[in-house]
Amino acid sequence: MQVVQRLYEQRLLALINKSAVPRHVVLVLDETDALSNDAIKFTHFANWCIEVNITILTIFISIIEESATEIIGKQLVEQIQKALCPVTDNIHVYCREKSADIKLGDGFCINLAVGYSGRFELTNTIKKIMHKVEMGELSAENIDEAVIEQHLSIQCEPDLVIRSGGKRLTDFLIWQSVYSEFYFTDANWQNYRKVDFLRAIRDYQKRQRRYGK
Repeated sequence: MQVVQRLYEQRLLALINKSAVPRHVVLVLDETDALSNDAIKFTHFANWCIEVNITILTIFISIIEESATEIIGKQLVEQIQKALCPVTDNIHVYCREKSADIKLGDGFCINLAVGYSGRFELTNTIKKIMHKVEMGELSAENIDEAVIEQHLSIQCEPDLVIRSGGKRLTDFLIWQSVYSEFYFTDANWQNYRKVDFLRAIRDYQKRQRRYGK
């Protein structure tokens, strides 16, 4: 069975046009998926991205109970960051207790966002803009889409959002993902395989992106 699966993986990999892969991929998971599985799977997923020439990977883990965000978030960040360190040192962490405007470095980059919802990010963005207005550094009349985008914590727009094992969207990257392609897989994170990832990339390449048109 494993031999057949590997042959299928190789066939899918050969069909992928590495010059037309999504530049930025977002993986969306629930806290229960991330907590119930070995963090080494994140290492595998990151290496799959590198293999097909994806340059930015964002991992978002939603936490349902906001009161538990700090405790669960800290645990998940420590586990996942430790698993990802052998892949790259270009890892940026976003959570409610720790977030900053970060410029992406060269090479493969990973954003790790735990409990960092889109509503929370937009609220912080508005606060930052209003502070500049109060300080006289920015005029309210000059606030436009470009200004908002400059003050978002995560400024890179995703090309493909992969939702593993669920049909429900989260509010992560509300602003940035408005033109993204979404892919829902029946396989939950515990059973997620390289084949499932390659299918998502193949599906993306078959689509015609319209960017809201």
